[in-house]
Amino acid sequence: MLGIGAHRTACALLPVLVAPLLIITTAAKAERIENDVAVFAALDKVTARISRLEVPLGQTVEFGSLKVTPRICYSRPATEQPKTTSFVEVDEKELEGAQKRIFTGWMFAESPGLNAVEHPVFDIWLTGCSHPKGGAQAAAAGSAERPGDAATGADAVPEEQQTTITRRRIRR
Repeated sequence: MLGIGAHRTACALLPVLVAPLLIITTAAKAERIENDVAVFAALDKVTARISRLEVPLGQTVEFGSLKVTPRICYSRPATEQPKTTSFVEVDEKELEGAQKRIFTGWMFAESPGLNAVEHPVFDIWLTGCSHPKGGAQAAAAGSAERPGDAATGADAVPEEQQTTITRRRIRR
């Protein structure tokens, strides 16, 4: 058992140990970047071909009998953990000429199987976003969150990531 003095010392150190953790978790929140174009991959199951669809927000592109309309597309700066999301509406053209909404919701590029459109003939999933609103300013704002990145450019590799790791193969 701990004595009363050890208990008081532990209680006194608790705020000192917990405060840095609170600072780290609040600083880790990344700003989202709004983009003007959503990028999809579309699979035609009959021909086994995958097509890349770049669709401006609010516009509709047809892929086979499907019409894909992205409403919003968010991504994170290159210095942060990837998280790309898009709100999408997908309609199917029926033989009579009518349209039927078969999907409305969020798609996640990092989890393509979570909310992809699965159709008997076509599959569509989000692969990314492009053309950030504000152009280079939005990309620079994301890289300026870390000191030193804005001066070297958004495409530069941070110094701590430039180390080379060598591995040795050990035979037993």
